[in-house]
Amino acid sequence: MALKISKEAEALLVKSIRRYFDANMDEPIGGLQAAQLLDFFMQEIGPSVYNQAIADAQAYMQDKALDMPGTCFEPEMNFWNKK
Repeated sequence: MALKISKEAEALLVKSIRRYFDANMDEPIGGLQAAQLLDFFMQEIGPSVYNQAIADAQAYMQDKALDMPGTCFEPEMNFWNKK
């Protein structure tokens, strides 16, 4: 599954890459170069970040599901015990 981002997000990321190069590198980077660098990151690094996020979300949901009996439990046939 190819990771996709919106055109708006892509434009903001390209702008951020260019700003980073302006502030931290000896030479600025052009818009086309920044877009190609972003594409490389999306293909090479993006899947690892995505997979880790999915694993983290899955672990979180599994923890919550395992805790359901403790947090989502109502005693049954309890009317007469309240009096």
